Amino acid sequence: MLFELFNYLLKILPKYTEDELVQLLKQRDESAFRYLYDNYSPALYGVIYSIVPEGHTAQDVLQDSFVKIWRLIGQYEPAKGRLFTWMHNIARSGAIDAVRSAAWRNARKTEPVQDFHHSIAGASIEYTGLRKSVSKLAVEHRALIELSYFQGYTHEEIAKLAKIPAGTVKTRLRAAIKQLRKMISIFLFA
Repeated sequence: MLFELFNYLLKILPKYTEDELVQLLKQRDESAFRYLYDNYSPALYGVIYSIVPEGHTAQDVLQDSFVKIWRLIGQYEPAKGRLFTWMHNIARSGAIDAVRSAAWRNARKTEPVQDFHHSIAGASIEYTGLRKSVSKLAVEHRALIELSYFQGYTHEEIAKLAKIPAGTVKTRLRAAIKQLRKMISIFLFA
């Protein structure tokens, strides 16, 4: 049955040469654009995700790239290169712009640090050597890790206790977690 469905889809799905596809896109043919999206979006998403390793942002960049492709298809010149290369460059530039944007950098600074906690939650603290690794951190980082992960305080509660801004707590926790990741990966793969 699956084989029959596959053959059926091959019969009903449009097939275009690159030249035909470009001509239809330049004529603003929506079915050609759907074909373009369906056939090229996985490859372009891979390009984008290699630069922007965050799913939601990568999806946004992919959508923006296809909007730009739709808008700028009239400027595409086959003599200068293949359609995929042209689209690849648009997607890559969009991904680089996203990474360079202040909004993306700020979002990365304030992303939840719980992800690290969840990544080690299944392993025992003694097995990973986490307590030993934490003891090697700078005093300010060690105290924040202790309060956040071993005692369960929220960032806001830690900020009140330490009398520092919540953003500073998050930044220091992130730095501590980066150091811990390095220590643990050395410990696990040594």
